[in-house]
Amino acid sequence: MAADAKAKTVKKTAPTKRRKAAPKDSQFRNFTPYKPKRGEEYMSEEQLAHLRGILNQWRTQLMEEVDRTVNHMQDDAANFPDPADRATQEEEFSIELRTRDRERKLIKKIDKTIDMLETDDYGYCETCGIEIGLRRLEARPTATQCVDCKSLDEIKERQIHG
Repeated sequence: MAADAKAKTVKKTAPTKRRKAAPKDSQFRNFTPYKPKRGEEYMSEEQLAHLRGILNQWRTQLMEEVDRTVNHMQDDAANFPDPADRATQEEEFSIELRTRDRERKLIKKIDKTIDMLETDDYGYCETCGIEIGLRRLEARPTATQCVDCKSLDEIKERQIHG
């Protein structure tokens, strides 16, 4: 009977949702969100310096990854006698090169964003002109549109291209 009483009093707790940790290679590894001061103007010097730091750190990480890829491909390039082994290596290199090509384009976009920071064109939607928002810029520092305009563009894209 004591066991039944214990079973009835055991509370079931809902499983807690765990936040997924950022991957080791994430740009947000040691990220500290900016806390605006009361009454601080949007895109103040402190905010711009914070976002510039995020962009520069991101760019540095991407450039280091490019260097690692070059070294990896030079060090691991081998002429395997087995055609299947050669094909596997070529496919791995091909995937790595495609990834680096996407990152190369992203580095160009980061450079363009840093230029926008220098000319005070940063932080405002290129479509409607309103503030993009500090949290959105921290999440995607190269964003050029506010959430609403970006959402509309994505809806239009899906309608056009299915």
